[in-house]
Amino acid sequence: MIASMTGFARRETAGAWGTLVCELRSVNHRFLEAGFRLPDELRAAEGELRARLTRKLRRGKVDCTMNYRRPAGSGGALEIDGVALERLLAAAELVRRALRSEPSAIDALEVLRWPGVLREDAASNEPLLAAAGALFAATLDELTEARAREGQRLRELLEQRCAALEGLIAAVRARLPEVQSRARTRLAERLAELTASVDRERLEQELALLLQRLDVDEELERLTGHVAEVRRVIGAAEPAGRRLDFLMQELNREANTLSSKSQDLETTRSAVDMKVVIEQMREQVQNAE
Repeated sequence: MIASMTGFARRETAGAWGTLVCELRSVNHRFLEAGFRLPDELRAAEGELRARLTRKLRRGKVDCTMNYRRPAGSGGALEIDGVALERLLAAAELVRRALRSEPSAIDALEVLRWPGVLREDAASNEPLLAAAGALFAATLDELTEARAREGQRLRELLEQRCAALEGLIAAVRARLPEVQSRARTRLAERLAELTASVDRERLEQELALLLQRLDVDEELERLTGHVAEVRRVIGAAEPAGRRLDFLMQELNREANTLSSKSQDLETTRSAVDMKVVIEQMREQVQNAE
């Protein structure tokens, strides 16, 4: 079933380790692009979370935000990352020298607030990581369902546009005999105005060439085939966005050819209406996964 690339999901969970909030937002994008904003306590889980997202979604720009609040009065074992501390102090000294400033006392609390310097004992973090993984999976399922619901609405709109195109194609096809008859009549009237004798065989050849240039039956057949393919694609199980985008280009190409060949005002109007409908479909297809 066709899915939209637009969706939003939010979930929250709490336990002895504290409170977690996960938000997922997705918009249309040419490929799958995921951005994660995680607290320091969950940095180690980013790889697994990204892999889960990749298995679930195919296209879209997805922003994942997870917020963590420690439980009140928590006193988990803390440790200082010596490597991170040394790097931070070395960077501060480098900046001081570049600015040619006097040595100044460094606030120990500010240093501890720097991301990565202070960390919890890894063993005490395992329940939090497990909870974050479960919360992310549930939020991702909710996002997928939201995109599916939006995709259903998108499919209904595309179905309506397909029906509109089929109606316009049928109207043009119904006018073909009249258009050809009028072309014959106009040619005969012009010949009647000539005083010179006319080669009947040559006349039939010219008439056949004229009708061939005006014949749009092939364009109508291709338009019909493309509309049928759009219906098939939006009802299939695989992601449809890229194929639908290609079909919009082909539909627009045939509508342009139909308009350029037309020598009939009503047919020209129908071709313009087709291009309007196709453009509406193209805008909707941009959001299909």
